[in-house]
Amino acid sequence: MESYVNTIPMVEKELIPSLRFGQEDVLTDPEARKKRMWDLNRATALGNVYRGKVEITFQTADGVQRRVDTTVWAVDDRFMTLKAGCSIPVTSIVGIEFF
Repeated sequence: MESYVNTIPMVEKELIPSLRFGQEDVLTDPEARKKRMWDLNRATALGNVYRGKVEITFQTADGVQRRVDTTVWAVDDRFMTLKAGCSIPVTSIVGIEFF
């Protein structure tokens, strides 16, 4: 069995407010955007009901991808709010991993 090592750097959720995010959506496929919203809503339920964490991969304005391991507290059509009270634009989220 092959092991997969994710090389995208992790950041602390407290550093997210200092990052800049782009205006364009990082996902171009409409189906991928639907799945992202479904996953974000699932992550919100997991965070609020079970205090479960997920790993969010996102892209900053400079095109660099980063990851954060956190609890999602809320999501709407524009932003995802994390446990620390900071938020990430939905259009900057590349993917969500559940454990």
